[in-house]
Amino acid sequence: MPASSQLQLLGHASFRITTPEGRVILLDPWLTDNPFVPAELREPERADLVLITHGHDDHFDSALPALLARTGARIVAPAAVRFYLYEQGVPAAQFEPMNVGGGIDLLDLRLTMTLAQHAAHVDLPGNKTGFRHEAVGYILALSDGVVVYCAGDTALFGDMQLLAELYQPTVALLPIGDRYTMGPREAAVAARLLGVRHVVPFHYGTFASLVGTPEQLRQHLPPAGAVTVHALQAGETLSLSRL
Repeated sequence: MPASSQLQLLGHASFRITTPEGRVILLDPWLTDNPFVPAELREPERADLVLITHGHDDHFDSALPALLARTGARIVAPAAVRFYLYEQGVPAAQFEPMNVGGGIDLLDLRLTMTLAQHAAHVDLPGNKTGFRHEAVGYILALSDGVVVYCAGDTALFGDMQLLAELYQPTVALLPIGDRYTMGPREAAVAARLLGVRHVVPFHYGTFASLVGTPEQLRQHLPPAGAVTVHALQAGETLSLSRL
């Protein structure tokens, strides 16, 4: 059993969270053909829970059905993504169906699906798209008191203040790349609305169009020490319980 909750950036927007009980949670695991994920992390042999924020191909692996079959992990995803995976043969028994605003208790944690502002779809063969949906985020309240807000790809929205009131997140995973999501300035406001003292930025520095940087985020945050930016490198792990 790990000494604390652990957060590992796999690459780009994919994370691995290990709970105090040793459960493994994969968040948006785009792994198979992801050049931003170290080769040794692309085929995990264990996962207890998979969380999908939306169906864009830089968050949603085409080989996800094989990963779910190999690990037997439970999966939570927006409804349209769930319906797509049904068609790909993923058994209904592996799903934890839920929708925005709802919460469930599982694997010694409390999971809540939250709003995100980001239109999405699933890429289909033949250069087509389908299963259009709005992206979601997640709140994970772990047994050691750590509360992780996984924003997913999103714009800034004022109801982040309600998330702070309801769930008191301790660390926020926020996109900062700009163009398709929040940029550094907006992410700094998000951190203030959420009331967090720790931010892990993602969705930046991979594709050329994602120009936001952690240093720009720091420049927009309150005076030094109020909020810590943990700019993880691919494969790097952060101990959440010690924040």
